[in-house]
Amino acid sequence: MPLHPEAQKIIERTRIGADTVGSDGEPAPLAMDAQAMRDGFALAWSMPDRLPGVGSVRDTTIPGPAGDIPVRLYTPEGPGPFPVLVWFHGGGWTIGCLDENEYACRVVCAGAETAVVSVDYRLAPENPYPAAADDCYAVVGWLHEHGDTWAVDGGRIAVGGESAGGNLAAVVALKSRDLGGPPIALQVLVSPVVAHPDDGRPSYRDFADGYFLSKASMDWFFTQYPRDAADLADPYLLPSRADDLSGLAPALVLGAEYDVLRDEGEDYAKALNAAGTPARTVRFDGLIHGFFGLLATDLTDAARAHELVVEALRDAFAGRAG
Repeated sequence: MPLHPEAQKIIERTRIGADTVGSDGEPAPLAMDAQAMRDGFALAWSMPDRLPGVGSVRDTTIPGPAGDIPVRLYTPEGPGPFPVLVWFHGGGWTIGCLDENEYACRVVCAGAETAVVSVDYRLAPENPYPAAADDCYAVVGWLHEHGDTWAVDGGRIAVGGESAGGNLAAVVALKSRDLGGPPIALQVLVSPVVAHPDDGRPSYRDFADGYFLSKASMDWFFTQYPRDAADLADPYLLPSRADDLSGLAPALVLGAEYDVLRDEGEDYAKALNAAGTPARTVRFDGLIHGFFGLLATDLTDAARAHELVVEALRDAFAGRAG
């Protein structure tokens, strides 16, 4: 269908000051280093004025492989223990922060009556692969063992994220299966990065430029996170490279029609289903990358995406007391 008018307005708005944020609505990546990219992102996005209420929100830390990992803990009203969604923000493993998905995390926390732990994992290129994946897996492991200290039920854990965060959620699910880690109840994969920009999928051709996230930006991110070309064969960096996708947590895969990442997310869901791992795919027609969290307050249809996640979490956690 045609580009949604709300999505068109976002693209036009972010084109203002193109010398700062680029013609496609992002900082022009090929001319910037990582810190300049982060600064440009901060100019293009700000925290919503009004945020949904939850029981409590607090910033704290969890021990990680290279020091404490900052996290933000959202809990619903009530005494708990609560199941938990561990959420990983997007940003190409290079930019992004806990504030990026503040609105969506609160909506899901209240709607699903689940705790949400949002993870401020280490960023590339200062901390290349596998730093982000290691941090995210460590947080899930700690919650499984020690979640009761936060009124979290460590036996009912889901993982999720948008874009690079969706990549990290899929990676954590793979690692948990392979390494005998915590059982995962659900993967929430929103526009996940699971393949490489040069794998030849049509969405990379059709939406390469002008739809908020460009192919050039993805190419740049892939110069920041991997240590070398050999990393691109590792399924803990690109889950589509996995030889076996059986025995994983069920997945809800959400994607936007006008997104370079659209096809790889849908293909990954098909591969999960073919391997016997249940995966549901929902495409949001007319929308662009970032619709779930980053741009949620500007897009009416984001509420439907949040409702789907709430329903999936409720179903996944039902009857799975830790």
